[in-house]
Amino acid sequence: MGVLHGYVATDKSLIVDKGRGWLSLIEMIEFILGKKCKIICPVRDLAEILASFEKLWRRTSGKSQWEIERTHYFKSQTVEGRCELWAEQGQPVGLAYNRVKDALSRGYADRIHFVEFDDLTARPGDTMKGIYDFLDTPCFTHDFESVAQYTQEDDKNIHRIEGLHSIRSKVEPMPKSARAILG
Repeated sequence: MGVLHGYVATDKSLIVDKGRGWLSLIEMIEFILGKKCKIICPVRDLAEILASFEKLWRRTSGKSQWEIERTHYFKSQTVEGRCELWAEQGQPVGLAYNRVKDALSRGYADRIHFVEFDDLTARPGDTMKGIYDFLDTPCFTHDFESVAQYTQEDDKNIHRIEGLHSIRSKVEPMPKSARAILG
């Protein structure tokens, strides 16, 4: 607990952390902060998320073995099996989905600002304005044509999925691919 108190010990009025587990820790965050928290939660169509994982799997499976292939060899042999595995409770898609569902069932909808992937990529300026409004902070001008990736995650060694958190340099709509990729 002392580590978290030290983490938020700042005179700044806004603390941004990209941790993926905050939805399951709202009560603790609010206890430490002594006030309601605000969480920005990116969301996307589940079929498109699974198609994105499948495309990434197809690009990288020849280079390294994903964890699901080690632990669920036979089920990971098909698109359907891989999608079922990724959607399980302890896997990336299922875990994220369940955290969102649980936070809403605990009554925290007023603390969560959902950012739809398609809105962000089609109308990034409006979407970012919505985020700034939610945070009650002045807007910052962004260059959506030239986005630099400052953070580097060790996806290959930690998640065993090379390129999992790589971002594109331009914010633009992505074509729907779930039907073509997943069948």
